[in-house]
Amino acid sequence: MKALVYNGPDQKDWVEKEKPSIQKPTDVIVKITKTTICGTDLHILKGDVPTVEPGRTLGHEGVGVVEKVGDAVANFKPGDPVLISCITSCGKCSNCKRQLYAHCADGGWILGHTVDGTQAEFVRIPHGDNSLYPIPEGADEEALVMLSDIMPTGLEMGVQYGGVKPGDTIAIIGAGPVGMSVLLTSQFYSPARIIMVDMDPTRLALAAEFGATDIIQVGEEDAIEKIMSLTDGQGVDVAIEAVGVPSTFDICQKIVSAGGNIANVGVHGTPVELHLEDLWIKNINISMGLVCTNTTPMLLKTLSAGKLNPAKLVTHRFKLDDILEAYSVFGNAAREKAMKVIINA
Repeated sequence: MKALVYNGPDQKDWVEKEKPSIQKPTDVIVKITKTTICGTDLHILKGDVPTVEPGRTLGHEGVGVVEKVGDAVANFKPGDPVLISCITSCGKCSNCKRQLYAHCADGGWILGHTVDGTQAEFVRIPHGDNSLYPIPEGADEEALVMLSDIMPTGLEMGVQYGGVKPGDTIAIIGAGPVGMSVLLTSQFYSPARIIMVDMDPTRLALAAEFGATDIIQVGEEDAIEKIMSLTDGQGVDVAIEAVGVPSTFDICQKIVSAGGNIANVGVHGTPVELHLEDLWIKNINISMGLVCTNTTPMLLKTLSAGKLNPAKLVTHRFKLDDILEAYSVFGNAAREKAMKVIINA
């Protein structure tokens, strides 16, 4: 089969690779029909995730069709269409018992990280019964790909960890796919004001279409001054970092109100400076972490009910054999006006 392989920082290739096989009775082999590229994949290629070894097939998102199941798999059979979760869960360990699936003793974020991932013709899914979801009849598969990772990440790590509630003023720093997912899912909780901050005017215009009440273009305006002006000097109830660089986290520290929350969603590859000399007196909370995907069943229901349409995040489509071109487009998102790409097998 063909697969997109990481060969070290700034090195990737579309190569022939051995097709995965059942290794444990709980495994499921899935034939990929649609996958995508995540900002985390770009972080890996920059060398920000040293636990990813050369030779690893990247990717942790996608939908497909079950080709083969292990003897212990009860929920799926060959031919079933499935949504692949970015998080693998055994369902038995102490962390899984408390819904902390990201830290499963035999799973967590392993696809495209410590085991081969979804940017390939086939993928092996460990603990398939707990790590796959049946696709509802008639569901939009492009929309479902967004439920593999970015939508639960935005909802759980940005909105829920940030404690967004009705009437809040929130600021989302970064209008990329995860920031947009925060924007879409935050509206479940009816914040009064949603401020989106980014450098890219195209993404900001899209954010306004998706529900942002205010947009701020970094470089054209001073984001901190503008947000403090919009909030009468009080700052925001929830500041959500959705980029993963020191400068965006610093903005969050400077705009959070007394009693507010900072929710870090971005993947950071370098240290950030924490200004405790300013924050200690403000009675704030700071949260961060890896998505657990325990909201995926709820998101599937909202998608089926027409209450959520993440497919509108898709801007570009490619064939699987053109995945290197897809990386070029996604890696130059501002120039290409790209948000989320779909790669069709």
